[in-house]
Amino acid sequence: MPATPPAARHAKPFTSPPAARHAARPTAARRLVTVAAATLIAAATAPATLAYAIPSATVSPTAVAPGGRVALSVAGCGTQVARVTSTAFGEARLTPGNQTAASLIGSTTVFNNAASGSHRVVFECGGPGGERVTLSLQVSTGAARGGTGGSIGSMSPGQIALGSALAAGALGAGVWVIRRRTTAS
Repeated sequence: MPATPPAARHAKPFTSPPAARHAARPTAARRLVTVAAATLIAAATAPATLAYAIPSATVSPTAVAPGGRVALSVAGCGTQVARVTSTAFGEARLTPGNQTAASLIGSTTVFNNAASGSHRVVFECGGPGGERVTLSLQVSTGAARGGTGGSIGSMSPGQIALGSALAAGALGAGVWVIRRRTTAS
């Protein structure tokens, strides 16, 4: 065998620098970031049906006189139609307000002869046999307000005058802006 020089006998074999060794092996922090990123991507691409797990519904107002109107809304159905039934108003159908709406909306009139007290309101997603949500509607004694429909009936003459003045001022300001734009052109 050939003799190796003494300097070569004590030389260490070539290894990568310490920074390169650490870059090759993933650390716990890097693994955590990778897992978090994968989880975020999976959550973002999950099917939209998971968002429709539990429908929620509203009846507004929750207390109404016979002959009054109620607004009905349900979100989270995952369908394009819902049926609402109650002894206070019979049956109503809810549909989306527009093509991208997640909520189904509608309104109905409470029967003129509806008994006073609490009435169950049952929302069924997609119609009979679908996912259900049950709420309560309170029918009070007396008739629905007529005339102004409650919009200005409880306002004082001063409040009506102030509102009218504000509306007239806004109309005047709008006309002034439009006229200035046409003369400036």
